[in-house]
Amino acid sequence: MKLNARLQTAQQLTSNSPIVLIHGLFGSLDNLGVLARSLGQDHPLLQIDLRNHGLSPRSEEMNYSAMAQDVVETLDEYGIKKAIIIGHSMGGKVAMALTAVAPERIDKLVLIDIAPVDYQVRRHDEIFEAINAVSRANVKTRQQAAVIMREHLNEEGVIQFLLKSFSDGEWKFNVPVLWEQYENIVGWKNIPAWNEPALFIRGGASPYVDESHREQLLSQFPQARAHVVAGAGHWVHAEKPDAVLRAIHRFIGESAAN
Repeated sequence: MKLNARLQTAQQLTSNSPIVLIHGLFGSLDNLGVLARSLGQDHPLLQIDLRNHGLSPRSEEMNYSAMAQDVVETLDEYGIKKAIIIGHSMGGKVAMALTAVAPERIDKLVLIDIAPVDYQVRRHDEIFEAINAVSRANVKTRQQAAVIMREHLNEEGVIQFLLKSFSDGEWKFNVPVLWEQYENIVGWKNIPAWNEPALFIRGGASPYVDESHREQLLSQFPQARAHVVAGAGHWVHAEKPDAVLRAIHRFIGESAAN
């Protein structure tokens, strides 16, 4: 499946590898904009909408092998043979799955606040309730939707993030399929070891990557490097963008020097 994507050339003349940015659940290609603005200065940049998100095609199938293949077909569409892949949360799992589907297409790998594990926990049921409440109310504006969502959600940042995908009374993600396929989204099937450096950036206050994941993570990514950003949660790149960007630039720079 070819995905909706936005390609921008580097602001400066460069031969650096292209960078692909992959958003998380309920997101879109605009979500990692704070990273795009910095990384796009020195690298060609491809931002994508994953299937069932944004303006990309819809499908009843929602698993990481299929989503990784979508990335491959989209790289083909844009003539990108090899790229630095950066993914947050669900997008990070897509990036990790790409190492099993098409390892030759990966230059470097950066995973933001996600581990290659089956979480076996439902963190988003309240979000689904809020989203469905908005749909049932048949409201048209983000302001009206926000009022309804505040009855279900306490975190204003989460509400505003979700509302970025609400337009003219419609959600830009496929709510029924995301609900039906939720176990696949939070789940994971172990993949063969990828014996190249991979940078795992996590928020120090986030539950998504912790010591209990270490063994499983290292069995699949033996050369994993960890960078913990203190005082940040799951949205570490939005909460502490400078710290995340420093870690990414350092990792990419070290890799380029080798």
